[in-house]
Amino acid sequence: MVVRMRLNRSQTGSRRSDKGYKKKALVLCSECGARKLPHRVCNNCGTYKGRMVIDVNAEVARLEKRKSAKRAERGEETSDEKKTVEEKK
Repeated sequence: MVVRMRLNRSQTGSRRSDKGYKKKALVLCSECGARKLPHRVCNNCGTYKGRMVIDVNAEVARLEKRKSAKRAERGEETSDEKKTVEEKK
């Protein structure tokens, strides 16, 4: 089967030019000044439109607790446990 209306490289490239990745538009957080995506909660301070939405410190503590529980489940020592073992020696 023969291609009926073949496009040259220039026309193909022009058609595909809009499919590439575009830079994400970043804005500065009004509270802490960190860069964030527009219309989204700031990952650094947890605010959206000037009000606190996420308690970032509690979220970090929760994730750390979860990681330490997984380490304990696998039988690995945490950094705090290593320090106490070294101090005992």
